[in-house]
This record gives sequence, C-alpha cells and structure tokens, in this order.
Amino acid sequence: MTEHTKTDGLPGIDMPTQVDAELRSAPRNERMSASKIECNACPVLCQISEGRTGACDRYANRGGALVRVDPVVLLRRELASEAPALVPFAAREEGEAAPAQQPDWNGDLLLADEVFVTGVGSSTTYPDYKPAPFIVASKAQGVDMVTVVTEGIFSYCSFKVKIDTDRFLGPEQANVRYKGEVVGHVTTAEYGSQMLSLGGVHHLTGGSKKEGRMTVELMQLLGNKQAVECTIDGGASLVVQAGRAPIVNGVQEQRMRVGCGSAAVGIFARQLRDLCDEVVVVDDHITGVLTEHQAGRCLDMAPSGIQMRGRKSTPGRYFQVANPGTGWGGTDIADPLSIIEGWEEGVARPGLRLLMTSTTGEHAQWFVLDEQLRPVEQDMPAEVRRVVDRIGENCEPSLCTVLFLGGAGGSLRAGVTENPVLLTRAIKQALVNVTCGGAPAYVWPGGGITVMADVMRMPDMSFGTVPTPAIVAPIEFTMRQSDYAALGGHMEHVFSLEQALARGAWHNDGAPQARRWAAMDPANPWPIGHAPMLG
Repeated sequence: MTEHTKTDGLPGIDMPTQVDAELRSAPRNERMSASKIECNACPVLCQISEGRTGACDRYANRGGALVRVDPVVLLRRELASEAPALVPFAAREEGEAAPAQQPDWNGDLLLADEVFVTGVGSSTTYPDYKPAPFIVASKAQGVDMVTVVTEGIFSYCSFKVKIDTDRFLGPEQANVRYKGEVVGHVTTAEYGSQMLSLGGVHHLTGGSKKEGRMTVELMQLLGNKQAVECTIDGGASLVVQAGRAPIVNGVQEQRMRVGCGSAAVGIFARQLRDLCDEVVVVDDHITGVLTEHQAGRCLDMAPSGIQMRGRKSTPGRYFQVANPGTGWGGTDIADPLSIIEGWEEGVARPGLRLLMTSTTGEHAQWFVLDEQLRPVEQDMPAEVRRVVDRIGENCEPSLCTVLFLGGAGGSLRAGVTENPVLLTRAIKQALVNVTCGGAPAYVWPGGGITVMADVMRMPDMSFGTVPTPAIVAPIEFTMRQSDYAALGGHMEHVFSLEQALARGAWHNDGAPQARRWAAMDPANPWPIGHAPMLG
C-alpha cells in the first residue's frame, strides 16, 4: 500500500484544482465517500480509500478498517551465553517449536524481561486526549514497572549536527540551505567541530510551504541516518550523514584535530624539544609557538626570535593569524610562512630548525634558517616525521553526529496522564526514565520536557513525517507502576507485554500489528532496568 489518497486542503499533495463550493462548506461526514475512512492520527485528517495509505504512508484503509502500515519495533537485550537462541515471535506464531530449555532459562517463550516495546511504529495519541497506544506492564529487579510508549508528532523539534573538522564551513549565523530553502543556520563552533542547528518550528511553520516541506524532508533523512547535501551561505557545500565522515566541497574529511595549536604544542613539547628549535602549530583559533609557550619555558628551550602575525594573547598563543578557510589548521593559508613576519636579529641564528604543522598533522613542513635568517624548506628528519605522525595518530576520525532535540512538554503528555504537569514534575524528580526508541535521552533542565537523543543509538528508520509539516519520533516513559498510578496515569489501559505482542496498537480489523525485532545497541543501558529510581 503505497498509493496516496487525495486529501482536501493538504499542501504539496496532488489534488483537483477545483473543489465544489458545497463540499467545502458541508459537514465532513456528509462530503466523505462511504468507501473512505478518516484517519485522525494527525491534524491532516486524511480521507483514505480502500487499499490506499494516508499522506504520511503510515496508516491505510484495509477492508474498511484503519490499520498501521509500519511494524512496531521491539528491542531485545542480548541474552546470557547459556540462554537458548531466540526464535522470532512471528515464527513461533506459525507453530515453530521453541528451542530446548537450557539451564538458568525460565522457559518464558516471550522472554518478557528481555523485550522492550519502542515508540517506533507504535502510533500516536493524536488528537491528544487518547491514552498512549502502548502502556506496558513489566518487571525489573522484582519491581512492577510501566512503560508508556507513543510516537510524538513534533513541530517543536530540531537536529543539532556536530561536524568534526577544522575546515571553515561558513560564518556563524549563516543560513544553511537544502534544495535552495533555508532550513537552519551555523551556530557556535566547539572544540574541533563545526556545529549546525537544523529544523525548528520557525522553518517548519513560519516560512513558505516549500520551506516547511524541505525542512521536514531534511530532518527525516538526517534522523534516519541518511545522507543530505546542503550549502551554507558564504561558505561550503557539504554532505552530512550520522556516523559518517563529512564531505566538504567534495572532499571527505579524515581527521578531527588533536586540539588547538596551543594544546598541540603542550602535548608534544617534550617529544619535540630535542628535535626542533622552534615549533609552530597553525590553527584558525589559537596558534601555538613552542619556545614562547609555557611548555617550552618549563623545558628550558631558548627563545627563537620568531615574530608572528596575529594578535598575541598570552605567551606562545596567537589569535587571528589568518582568516578562516580550508587550508592549514582551518585557516585560508597554503604557505605557512605567510604567518611569520620575521626573525629578531641577535636571537634567531642561522641553522635554526623550524617545524610548522597543522593541528591534525595533515600539513607539515620542515625549515632551516639560512645565513640571512630566511627559512629554507628541507626534507623532514625521520624522528620529526614520527612525532608529526603521532599528532595524526591522536586525531580521532572525522564524523558527523546528529542529535534529535524535541519538545515533549506539550499535548502528548495527555497520553500518559490526565494531569500532564505531574508527568513533567515526575521526570524532573528522576522518577521517570525517558528514552527515544529505547535510546537514552537527556532531559534539559528548566520548564517543559525537552529531550535530546543521539540518532545513532536509536533503531534504524525511527523517524517519520506528517505533511502539516512535522516530524514523527518515538518516545517512551518508564516508571514504577505505583508512581504511574500516583500521577494519574491511564491505569485501565495498562496491559502486559504478552498482550502488547498479541494485539499491537492497531487491531480494529482483528489482526495483530506487524512487529520488527531489533537488537539493543550494546552502548545503551536497558531502558527498564535503567530507570533512575532503580539505580
């Protein structure tokens, strides 16, 4: 089922150019064909014909019943070595025999303490007054637990993208464009990384229809660990993909810098002291000069008489030696000698050995001063090359990190409790563990429930969209059953994991919802056992 139904008034979806005026003004139940059903899983309210899906490709009309197309994703924790091999649940439904019981295995075919229902594919609470589709009872360390599982429809959300590179991507506050539309901006650089802020409610809802569509398209691709190509006004073109090296102006990045120029000077000062008379580590932000640096002084290195361009900050640390760029150390220079103004006579001497390197070691040259105190490039000694190579060895691989940031403090809380502020307070009191697709989520301090999660720790294809436009993302709240009751939770809708596996969230046609098993990321703590109140 991939063919869309036509949806009245939906931007960006093909539809008739003329709509009868009487149909526009008629009550909805009078204008909708009897062969269609209305989906209320988001504000679009698609009218779906038999055999077709809604505009989001997530819900379909099957035999007059509204069904969920995507499978709900279930995480399974890796079992101890003595446990039997797992048989997919669907296979067991078809009559496949369970493996022979092994020692220390309790015989539970579902292995309920090893299964976590994620929000991926779980369905939503929209139109906001409905209980969450899955409110699952379980046990952890003998304690009765409840996990409230839903897909949130997020208009208030963005992605923070960390790009490990010294290359100049664009000035801070510059627009980031995707297919020509502004979808975010460059934000403050961090240590060895350029940062982008992409998406957000203003781009989703505050601009043109095309801007909103392109923003949500880019966000879905990023969240689902796929590559996106974008450009930065006044800067670079780049390809970004979570967990992959960035491609800047067509060149794939290799290394994240070991540190700024000052840090690199300090780290490798002892190894370079007897090999060089001066070392300059070129950096866009803080260029380091070894003999002036405190590290060189502590090692009793003699002054070299070097005279640097830029603004001297503290001894051996220089700002603004060049402009930002894609050359040495994230500057715009190709010739490292261009940042040296000269040499102090009487201090500098012929034969002085000078190493100039970038913060990643990708650029490095060796010079010796001649009789006129002019640096002359020579072959780099093997001992010096080994230290430069070690600088490169200490540089981590260049990667793109994509963090989902969403405001969950709105209406989806009604799917958890009839008094939403109690959920907010319980989270701030560490009574509730919040996860996104089973991945740990950082909850920002302050008002509301603002969560942040690394998409690489979430199941594949965790994100969807609705054409309002908004992002669909999984979220789960795990707590003690007693705490859930105390905050006014929907206790009458709590059911066991066995029931959850049997019925799914959408079962009004009598068939269980499809399921997809996913292995738990070994870096993630088990969502139920890791609930804060259990330590």
